[in-house]
Amino acid sequence: MQRSSSVDDSVLGAGLLAGAANVIMQLSHPGVGHGVVESRVDSGNLFKHPVKRTRTTITYIAVATLGSDEERKAYRRAVDKQHAQVRSTEDSPVSYNAFDPELQLWVAACLYRGIEDIYRLFGDVAEPDLDEVYRSSSALGTTLQVREENWPADRAEFERYWDEQLDEVHIDDTVRGFLHDVAALKFLPAPLSAVFGPFNVFMTTGFLPPRFREEMRLQWTSRDQERFDRIVSVVSAALGVTPRPLRRFPFNLALWDLRMRMRRGKPLA
Repeated sequence: MQRSSSVDDSVLGAGLLAGAANVIMQLSHPGVGHGVVESRVDSGNLFKHPVKRTRTTITYIAVATLGSDEERKAYRRAVDKQHAQVRSTEDSPVSYNAFDPELQLWVAACLYRGIEDIYRLFGDVAEPDLDEVYRSSSALGTTLQVREENWPADRAEFERYWDEQLDEVHIDDTVRGFLHDVAALKFLPAPLSAVFGPFNVFMTTGFLPPRFREEMRLQWTSRDQERFDRIVSVVSAALGVTPRPLRRFPFNLALWDLRMRMRRGKPLA
């Protein structure tokens, strides 16, 4: 099932501004955080293969939110091959398994929370439309191992789940250092990270809810909030005069690339 055409998905591209913040939220669960930091799957390592890892993540969101059932199943099989190698060892400080549906539900919940925030900040959507966004967002989990019945039934139930899971949030020094490097764009060549890193750290901090800022030990003042709000206003105004295909970029490009790979029999993840 694809998302209802009544919901305008053309603000999704703006979500890239909150990309690092969403990664922080996902990895704030110790099982997810250490699963990523300790992963032995080099092809999925952001710092070794930044282009491939970024493409894989964007494609996952694109196929889950905009793709067909067939495309989701195909991508699930591809991602499963990578996840099969992600398990904790005797030396891991926490136990984890990338096939754990509870961990995958948390990741999907973080992605949905990020999508909802983008709609609220940059889109002009009514509550019924947000309800539709939420219903279709179950694919963020079911594209992996989350069963449809395990996705919270509605937004109210989701909020209860979210509040309960916040008790599990904890970022230790190892994961925090990794996430600081992600926010600072340290996976890019040094000249690029030096130029764009500070701005990305600022935007990442702005998109993070207070609970996660605290875990990351990031400072945020009222002046920072005012500056952040001004930037969001400028971006929102720019989106209003930007052609729809550009507003959906790069998710539309990622979905096109996935379809080409499927037709040509190339690896998907």
